[in-house]
Amino acid sequence: MAQYALFLYDDPETFSGLSPERMQQVIQKYVAWGNRLRAAGQLTDGQKLADEPGRVMRGGNGQVRVTDGPYSETKEVLGGYYILTAGSYDEALELARDCPHLEYGGAIELRQIDTMGQ
Repeated sequence: MAQYALFLYDDPETFSGLSPERMQQVIQKYVAWGNRLRAAGQLTDGQKLADEPGRVMRGGNGQVRVTDGPYSETKEVLGGYYILTAGSYDEALELARDCPHLEYGGAIELRQIDTMGQ
């Protein structure tokens, strides 16, 4: 079985106007989705990232440049990730299809993890 990373992108403004009660309902949808996949042995990790854009490091010419980022010109930010175990890309797509993130207008980037010969 392969592992797949789901990178969750969204516009932080999507959730900024929600009441605390509504935000709790949204969080509970994510928790329920994760618990279901964890119980099936298909979710091995996942974390929400801090609500800030992070930093980007780029190398070249023997120097490292650090900038705020990653994409200051876009509204979408990487907000979190999940690691799934699935038999194929198609199975991973099916597991991700009902992730609540899509319900709230977010985007999910699905990538197979390369175990580099492990």
